[in-house]
Amino acid sequence: MKTESEIRAAGLRALVVNLGLVEAERFITLLSREPFDYTEWRKTALPELELRKLSRIANKYAERLDGLAEDQGSNI
Repeated sequence: MKTESEIRAAGLRALVVNLGLVEAERFITLLSREPFDYTEWRKTALPELELRKLSRIANKYAERLDGLAEDQGSNI
């Protein structure tokens, strides 16, 4: 199980890799400005996918992030 610090770092890496530094900061600012209901978001944010397909997508994404982190020397 990952620590909260590890989860936070992984989340920030994912944001920076996908949005860039400036847009990642904007996203964090947006979240802190408005109320956020994770349960409601979860119901509507992800498309309806079979578990196996969602797992394949997640694994490909994780492999991509691992490769980018290696390329950046894990400094993202």
